Amino acid sequence: MRSGEPLPALGDVLAALDTGLWHWDTAAGLVTVDAVAARLLGLPAREVTLTEAQVRARLHPVDWNEITGVVQLAVAEGTIAEVRIRIMDDRKRVLRVVRSRSKPSFDRDRRAYVLTGSLQEVTEPAPGTAAGRNAVTGDWRRSREAFLLDAGRALAEARSTQEVLRVTANLSMPGFSPDGLAVFGVEGDQLTIIGHHGHEPGADNPFYMPLDTDYPAAEVVRTGRAVYLSSPEEYRTRYPLTWPLAQRFGRRSWAFLPLTASGRPMGAWLAAFAYPVAFTPDERSVLTTVARMLAQALTRAGAAESERALTDGLQRSMMPKLGPGIPGMSIAARYIPTGGGLQIGGDWYDVIPLPGGGRFALVIGDVQGHDVRAAGLMGQLRTALRAYASEGHRPDAVLSRASRFLHGIGDADPAEPRFATCLYAEVDAVSGVLEVARAGHPEPVLRMADATVLTPPTAVGLPLGIDPDADYPTTRLVLEPGETMMICTDGLIETGGHDLDTGRQRLRTVLEEHRGNQEELADALVQAVHGPSSHHSTGPLIDRREDDIAVLLLSRQGGGCGCGAESDTVRPPVRRTMLTVAQAEPERVGVARHQLRELLHDWSSADQADSAVLLLSEILTNVLVHTDTDALLLAEVTDGGDGRRIRVEVTDAGDDLPHLRRPGELASSGRGLVLVELLAHTWGVDPRGEGKSIWFELYEKHGTVADG
Repeated sequence: MRSGEPLPALGDVLAALDTGLWHWDTAAGLVTVDAVAARLLGLPAREVTLTEAQVRARLHPVDWNEITGVVQLAVAEGTIAEVRIRIMDDRKRVLRVVRSRSKPSFDRDRRAYVLTGSLQEVTEPAPGTAAGRNAVTGDWRRSREAFLLDAGRALAEARSTQEVLRVTANLSMPGFSPDGLAVFGVEGDQLTIIGHHGHEPGADNPFYMPLDTDYPAAEVVRTGRAVYLSSPEEYRTRYPLTWPLAQRFGRRSWAFLPLTASGRPMGAWLAAFAYPVAFTPDERSVLTTVARMLAQALTRAGAAESERALTDGLQRSMMPKLGPGIPGMSIAARYIPTGGGLQIGGDWYDVIPLPGGGRFALVIGDVQGHDVRAAGLMGQLRTALRAYASEGHRPDAVLSRASRFLHGIGDADPAEPRFATCLYAEVDAVSGVLEVARAGHPEPVLRMADATVLTPPTAVGLPLGIDPDADYPTTRLVLEPGETMMICTDGLIETGGHDLDTGRQRLRTVLEEHRGNQEELADALVQAVHGPSSHHSTGPLIDRREDDIAVLLLSRQGGGCGCGAESDTVRPPVRRTMLTVAQAEPERVGVARHQLRELLHDWSSADQADSAVLLLSEILTNVLVHTDTDALLLAEVTDGGDGRRIRVEVTDAGDDLPHLRRPGELASSGRGLVLVELLAHTWGVDPRGEGKSIWFELYEKHGTVADG
């Protein structure tokens, strides 16, 4: 360039260097490539936006797995992510090798990776050519070891027979790679085909034949010895009767290797080559090792598929069907077993019709453990709970009997006693009243009609099976029209490294922000515990969950969101909470303050919210100090059209009516009503039949209370 001339644009420089650019946003699942990068991927040379699936289809599957691991490592270490990638053509042959370099970042808000990088072709000799053989001859051992490690990892990660076949079809062997393969199995005295690659549809039909046929794969199964055919002439000479089966595919060399499991042949693997292969000792060694790994992978995949079919059937038999709809109510449920292993555990849920009509019970529980015994105990306990509930017992009696039942079962194996947590809720479908009893289980969560989320305090007893004489107090809740109750097992809360507090906050966010129907909400709650994509799949991290997940949603239909039905005739209060504070439980004053703060989470004036909490605390404390009765709190936020208001009412059975007085400087009491007078917009004391009610109201304004 002459001095003073402007520098060329970056895109022109990269194009001159045959280097492409790409951008990948994992949250959107889209990859944008420029014209050079598109050409290197085997696509028309123009800028295009592709889905992750479209890009993955162009890459070697083992390399795709490596990409995800390299990206995560680069983010953790703050380094450049560099990886060599094999680009595959439409016939799943290696088209070229490219080098990708990028500086990835992780967006914590969206829980996604964002990458912008370059793509450049790496010049390597083509497999099967003389240059290709010379390139690997001097470093055969290193190439072979790297390939076998790569192949072993990919086959070990394959979880189904089809995935094993797909991985095998895309293995790129050092210096020589087959462009066609078939995997044969044995059924009785018949040779069958499990899967094939590189043959036209219907090519598997001729391979269904008796084992005594003069065919290489049948001979391999009969003898357990490999057959190598380096040329069409050799194939035609040794197997003249079945040569026409192979002739039409136009291959030049074939290797048939036994697939052996537990010392006996379980099938054969055919690797066919489009170019002549001499099958040197090194090449035979690689093929033999791959055949052994393939046999092990197929054995694991078959066992896993049988196990999954067994456990899925067992789990389906244990999980109830929600049955016909309940008038005025709707229910949604999800159950997902922990990943890996037997994929069955001790979590369960149930919906039980109760005697008398109009009532039903919701049950959710978790038996300790994730093994067959836990699943068996779960089935027994679920049956016992249904029996006790169907007899018409109240929630506390149902759990007491269930605890005694589980304790008795545990005595049969004192070396490994088991317990279970459980939540049992009796529901009146007409009134929306819920009688809730808990045995060490996470408390229910209420989502109100305006998506405000509250965790109402509910009494709790010991987990089932610990003490056969344990009591289980009940708590009464009311599900208003448009509201949804969520009950779940702790797997939904704590999976993903969360504790109870952070896990609840994660679920609270989902409940508050969701705007779909009830079924979509159930799916959103389950998906909230899935982390970023696995290193080896594009799906969620199912196999890394620490516990089973069960969740049950109960919605009362009416003018709200999330229950899947709306009503123009019912307009419930925006939100409401109720709580009893007993004389023997002064600590529940703090619970009441917390409930009121949750109710006012989006109040426009933080000072007003603080004032409401202060006034509530004063009124409740006065009841506990100046009477010998319990206090009932009712807090309600309503919208009158000209703005919202909060009304807080505390009722007790005391006879003495409070009155406003001016306490002296040294007085120890008498300031509660003075604060109410100063801070509330309006307040009052209403006599009741037995006792009284003290109430105050605040009107939502963007200014101060005095402005109103």
